Amino acid sequence: MQDLEQAIRERAYHLWMEEGCQHGNAEAHWLAAQRDILASSLSTLGSVAKPSPKKSLKKTASRQTRAA
Repeated sequence: MQDLEQAIRERAYHLWMEEGCQHGNAEAHWLAAQRDILASSLSTLGSVAKPSPKKSLKKTASRQTRAA
C-alpha cells in the first residue's frame, strides 16, 4: 500500500510541475494522479489475468470433438 501511495504522490508532483508549479490545485493533481496510477495498475492486472484466446479456442474445439 505504501508503494501505491508513493507512486500517486510522485505522479501528482509531476502533474504539478507540468502545470507550472501553481499552488491551489493539489487535490485535483492528487485525484488525477490516483486515476492514472490505478488505471495503469488495473490494465496490468487485466493483461496478466486474461487467458489467451488461443487456449480457450483449443479447449472448445476438443470439447466439440468429444461431444460428436
